[in-house]
Amino acid sequence: MTSTPPSGETGSSSSQDTQMGQQPDRVVQRSSGRGLRRRTLRRFLGASAAIVLAGGLGGGIMLWGQYQGIMADLPTVEGLRSYQPPVMSRLYAQDDQLVAELANERRIFVPYNAIPDKVKNAFIAAEDQKFWTHNGVDPAAILRAGLTDLTRGKGRRPIGASTITQQVARIMLLGTNAVSLKRKAKEAFLAMRVEQVLPKEKILEIYLNEIYLGNGAYGIGAAAQTYFNKPLDQLDDAEAAFLGALPKSPTNYNPERFPDAARGRRNWVLERMADIGALTPEAAHAAAAQPLDTRAFVRPGPALGSEWFAEQVRRELIERYGQDMTMQGGLDVHTSLDLPLQRAAQGILRQGLLAYDRAHRGWQGAIRTLPGIGPDTPQASWTAALAAQTPPLGLVEQWRLAVVLDAAKGRVGWLENSVVRRNPQASAPMPDGAAQEALLLARDLTWARRSHPLHNGDVVMVEPQAAGGRAALMQVPLVEGAVVTLDAHTGRVLALVGGWSFQASQFNRATQALRQPGSSFKPFVYLTAMEQGISPSQEFEDSPVSYGTWHPNNYEKDFWGATTLHDALRESRNLVTIRLAAHIGMKAVSDMAIKLGLVDTMPQVLPAALGAVETTVLKEAGAYATLASGGRRITPTLIDDVQDRQGRVLWRAPGLTLAPLPAQSDTQGADAAPADKTATDLTPVDAAGALSPATVPATPAAVSSGLLSPDTLPMLRDDRPRVASEQSAFQITTMLQDVIRRGTGMLAGQGIDVPVAGKTGTSQNFNDAWFAGYTPDTVTVVWFGFDTPQSLGRNETGGAIAGPIWNKVMKVALAGQPRLDFPAPPGVMLVQYDTGRGVGIDAFKDGQIPGESLYLADGSRELTAADTGAENMPDSESDMAASGSSSGATAGAAGSGAGASDSAGHAAQPSSGGDIGMGGLY
Repeated sequence: MTSTPPSGETGSSSSQDTQMGQQPDRVVQRSSGRGLRRRTLRRFLGASAAIVLAGGLGGGIMLWGQYQGIMADLPTVEGLRSYQPPVMSRLYAQDDQLVAELANERRIFVPYNAIPDKVKNAFIAAEDQKFWTHNGVDPAAILRAGLTDLTRGKGRRPIGASTITQQVARIMLLGTNAVSLKRKAKEAFLAMRVEQVLPKEKILEIYLNEIYLGNGAYGIGAAAQTYFNKPLDQLDDAEAAFLGALPKSPTNYNPERFPDAARGRRNWVLERMADIGALTPEAAHAAAAQPLDTRAFVRPGPALGSEWFAEQVRRELIERYGQDMTMQGGLDVHTSLDLPLQRAAQGILRQGLLAYDRAHRGWQGAIRTLPGIGPDTPQASWTAALAAQTPPLGLVEQWRLAVVLDAAKGRVGWLENSVVRRNPQASAPMPDGAAQEALLLARDLTWARRSHPLHNGDVVMVEPQAAGGRAALMQVPLVEGAVVTLDAHTGRVLALVGGWSFQASQFNRATQALRQPGSSFKPFVYLTAMEQGISPSQEFEDSPVSYGTWHPNNYEKDFWGATTLHDALRESRNLVTIRLAAHIGMKAVSDMAIKLGLVDTMPQVLPAALGAVETTVLKEAGAYATLASGGRRITPTLIDDVQDRQGRVLWRAPGLTLAPLPAQSDTQGADAAPADKTATDLTPVDAAGALSPATVPATPAAVSSGLLSPDTLPMLRDDRPRVASEQSAFQITTMLQDVIRRGTGMLAGQGIDVPVAGKTGTSQNFNDAWFAGYTPDTVTVVWFGFDTPQSLGRNETGGAIAGPIWNKVMKVALAGQPRLDFPAPPGVMLVQYDTGRGVGIDAFKDGQIPGESLYLADGSRELTAADTGAENMPDSESDMAASGSSSGATAGAAGSGAGASDSAGHAAQPSSGGDIGMGGLY
């Protein structure tokens, strides 16, 4: 038998042959695999290199594009060469006392050579120790800040590495604090450009004057004043170091809120100052041991009492120069403000408003009631409760917010000096917050009991009395008022009060409120008549007159018959004024009022002759100053001149200028001003803001050489337009003097022993009470009324309400002034004669016969509806505001004048009836 070999043996021989045959194939495959891998690797490396190269090239192109974009978008740095920081403007009173500061940013510019070295070193040590050596950026600081930011984790603001130059570039050129690489790149490139353009000293000057240091202080000058209430050159090492600590974070290092952090940062700056050699280690250690004592500085607001005046000046500056120039241009504005008179006028007006309010309105009750307050309440409890209360608007400086402690006895308590003062230099008899107690005046307790009896815990306003232990109960009046006093020759406003309290309402009733002047308008109707040659002794009929359904009447509702203009103006007779206006024509009256600046436009209707027009207190003061100045147009001005930061005059009040004596042929030049020239025209300025050379009077050769003689002395040239002749203005002044001597203005003249002239004014329904009057040098106008027109009360006339206030203001204004008479111009004669209702004095022009009254109703003076404005007369008083309505009535005749009748032939109203009429009352 054939034996079978063991499994595997036969196969193994075969397998070995097979394997031996496959080995070369495996070698080939292995060799080819390695080659494939090499080729793949080479391809991968090549592709990677290509990608890297392409990416690098693309990135380079992108970076180059970004660089080009950044460089193209960079602002120019050339403007820094002529750097002028935003600086506050200042307003000064006529005695050069600082009245107010106008600023968006409180900054006091300090030039480089006036900055103490210790202050410079403090900021350099804290912000940029390599400032004097780098070229705008500090690469080492950037690298250090970058590594620190990587180790701090996300969500935290990156550490800055900006140099002082970079901060200047950001503040002055970029104007943004946005955290981005693009902004940082721009900042760095700009910093290098700035270093090429400006010296290091100029860069540091800009930085120290521009940087914000907290509490509203921009720049080191303002910061030294804000934190230490001292000028920069008086700071010690510790104080300088504190200022250097602030740029990092003015809020977090505020010494009032975070004293420990502020002190720690200050000491850190002192150490850095020692490191750079700015201080010795001993001096730094001694400064670090000092306490951080800051002294509160209150930014100067408007000087006490000047708020109305200062705000009006601010408005005029913004209107003339714009917001930026006014608030950041560093203007020096010299005004006409007489601060003592301003404060006196404000106090007098407030006294008058309080007196009226006390007489016409009862006690309105407490502001609020605090629970749990009574006679046995501990002082600490009621003072804490009172300190938490907000003072109401209208609380004036002399008043205190108080709480009733014992209503039965009238005992109240308050915190002395708890009201914020705008004049911190004023001495205070008590420390701030000191508790005071007093008893209310007996009359005030009686006044309160009539309407709203006091209760324990009531919060009220009181005024401590000079006699210790007493206080007066006060409340803010609803009635308002205004006062303007100005120089009669120049129109310079000396005092301007626009209401009860500027803090309660910034609406200026002296300049913004349009009110009806009532009978205080009448002198300008009479001035128009004087200009037409009518004599003060001319008689017009004081008898009933009707126009359509309008039946005007006198305030007294009686009739005098034939009455001279002198008596009619003295006693403010409405019917004579209406007939006079009808005779001279309402167009002439309207033209006169517009030329005076009293109104901008005026309806040519007869009620306007009684003051049924709208004007402001300031405009009326200017119109009365025109009478006082002899007929020259007087435009009220609050600003004498405006100077820029270099001291150049940008603007000066126009009208009066110094000029050389004119040649013989020019002696009438002063009176030859064109009729259309107004005093409101500004003095021209050139492009740089300086006075135009054309406005500067030529200087005679003798003057320029320093040789003066009577022939070369300058004269005062008056270029203001003439509204009326000196003779006509003097005639009105003479008549208005009798208004105060024995007419409707007697209360206004009491106790004044110098010549004064004036006129009362009361509008329809007793809504407005006026008194306007003047001496040869000073004009004062007083208005009294409610913001929303309503009656002041029956018989509350201008003479009764406004006259006494005018009297007190004028007594202050005239104190220490010489006694002056109104100068009579050439061409008039003063005559004393019987006016018909007593002996008076009037001025008569050449050709006028004193005491004579001519018959004026001749054919040549025939009046038409167009001349009198009767074609515009409304059908009734309620329609007078609608200028389009017409009744077709004809005007009354002047002279012997029976009362006029309407076009329908209705008879004049009987003497017992009639309306007071729109406009003037008394």
